[in-house]
Amino acid sequence: MARLQGVVAIVTGASRGAGRGIAVELGAAGATVFVTGRSVAGGPTTDNVAGTIDDTAQEVTVRGGRGIPVRCDHTIDREVESLFGRVRRDYGCLDLLVNNVWGGYEDSQCRPLPLVPFWKQSLTQWDGMVTAGVRAHLTASRLAVPLMLPRRRGVIVSTTANVAALPYMPNLFYDLAKHAVARLSWAMAQELCAHGIASLAVAPGFMRTERVVEAFRRAGALEALDRPGGPKETPAYLGRAIVALAADERVMEKSGQLVEVGSLAREYGFTDVDGSQPPPFRVPGSA
Repeated sequence: MARLQGVVAIVTGASRGAGRGIAVELGAAGATVFVTGRSVAGGPTTDNVAGTIDDTAQEVTVRGGRGIPVRCDHTIDREVESLFGRVRRDYGCLDLLVNNVWGGYEDSQCRPLPLVPFWKQSLTQWDGMVTAGVRAHLTASRLAVPLMLPRRRGVIVSTTANVAALPYMPNLFYDLAKHAVARLSWAMAQELCAHGIASLAVAPGFMRTERVVEAFRRAGALEALDRPGGPKETPAYLGRAIVALAADERVMEKSGQLVEVGSLAREYGFTDVDGSQPPPFRVPGSA
């Protein structure tokens, strides 16, 4: 595995799921990781799904890195500014920002499926996906760049869906938000190229996260987890992709791109926790 000793990283939305997988794999590579989110030890968790920033930070440290939990609601600018202020005070620089926070699944109305016409959807879903998703990514990136500019290096990764593999994501708000994340990564890359800072979007496949398992459980369909079409990737697979990107001295060649975890696994030679290399995710019937 690539080694990231001395690397200072922030992973947003890392109480559980993809963010936790990313943070833990960065820790296993030796990085110092600021773990952000709203769920903290001893308090309520989002949608009552297990996982806190304290749990994640502890695992980061156990795996060989240094985990630093920071409670942060990424829809509140002053809390985000405080987070980056702390990084500046404590370390003076930032090597990696992973924009993973996403409020789009937090309400019974906030799901990509089932198909609901946009005129029947609540704007709660828009706020979750755009304000707590796209805008949160932009806000964090704006504050990360000044910490990267002096050394003319750094990587900003934003997690999203593989929008290129499906002509229309089957929910208007979801479609717009996921495309916006990919476009945001591309647009930032245009302005950051001259400064040696890479910006790219990374798309995992269908991951078996705590939230996904809980959704299957609440639907009375736990057995479907292991059926064809069920979630096969673990969050660690995505985490290993980001470790590989962070360690790649030629990562600027990928700046502006939307890259898939399955493709990166073959390029860099990493596997999921079971030793498999799930291919790039494709929705049945898509290209």
